[in-house]
Amino acid sequence: MPRSLSVLRARPYAFALVLVVALVVANAVIRPSFLAPAQWPALLGTLAPFAILGVASTPPVLGGGGVDLSVGPLATVVNCVLVSVLMPHGLGGPLVAIPLLLLLGLVVGLINGVLVAVVRLDPVIVTLGSLFVLTGVALKVAATPRDAGQNWTAGLAGLMGGWFPGAVLTMAAPALVWLALRRTAFVRNLYAVGGDDAASFSAGVNVTAVRIGAYALAGLFAAIGGIALTALIQSSDASLGTTYALIALAAVSLGGTSFAGGTGGVLGPFLGACGIFLLQELLSASGASSNYVQLTYGVLLVVGVVLSATLVRSKREVAA
Repeated sequence: MPRSLSVLRARPYAFALVLVVALVVANAVIRPSFLAPAQWPALLGTLAPFAILGVASTPPVLGGGGVDLSVGPLATVVNCVLVSVLMPHGLGGPLVAIPLLLLLGLVVGLINGVLVAVVRLDPVIVTLGSLFVLTGVALKVAATPRDAGQNWTAGLAGLMGGWFPGAVLTMAAPALVWLALRRTAFVRNLYAVGGDDAASFSAGVNVTAVRIGAYALAGLFAAIGGIALTALIQSSDASLGTTYALIALAAVSLGGTSFAGGTGGVLGPFLGACGIFLLQELLSASGASSNYVQLTYGVLLVVGVVLSATLVRSKREVAA
């Protein structure tokens, strides 16, 4: 086996890590102010929705339950509900809004999980249907963008207390949830189900509950992504759902997480999202047309899928 494949098999996120380092250097060369500390809060605020939604797409993939196309539109629904419904009705404070929005994400994720794991519908069809439904809901709630005005989310895309980058909090939230779950049997069962659901069932793992939990977790993380999105754009915008859905999938595949399930983790998608964000920044700094951004997302998605397929094939050859 070539050494490069051996490294990727041991650390599937290695390609994304190398890409991130190369793009940081390239951005610094084209725009020397890119690495200036004063730029960090804004850069992290822009990165946060990318990174969180990449992580949100990961649990269903790890559990072998298939892709979740709904995390991007769900984040936009959370954004629109917060800005266009909760804030105007005096419910936009963090103590009220955060639990309601997280509950919204959790419920949508549970519905997706039940349709996939219990009703046994195809995950792509289920989450594609959710994508259209959630896009319609976002358009109904906020047909036109609405300014958020002065609100508590602003610091989450800038500085909190005059010194702390607020985006660190939004990006840390899903990471802390994942680390807490790693201390339980859920994550181990998630990998086991993704690797071989029949063997996991025979070993006593509740495959249905694990896959429902994976989609619920995706919905929860997507809600956090919606809050980070609100912090970034400071308005409601129903048009971003499909864009972030594509970004999330590209981040998962670029980070080395196999769509076959059972391989990868949340670090890879996070690095994949960083790579996509940095490439977008590079294109913007170099004056490239915005039309190339969507093309870039698609190319990175294809590259990631090819890499993950290569890794899966190499693992099978080693096992044989």
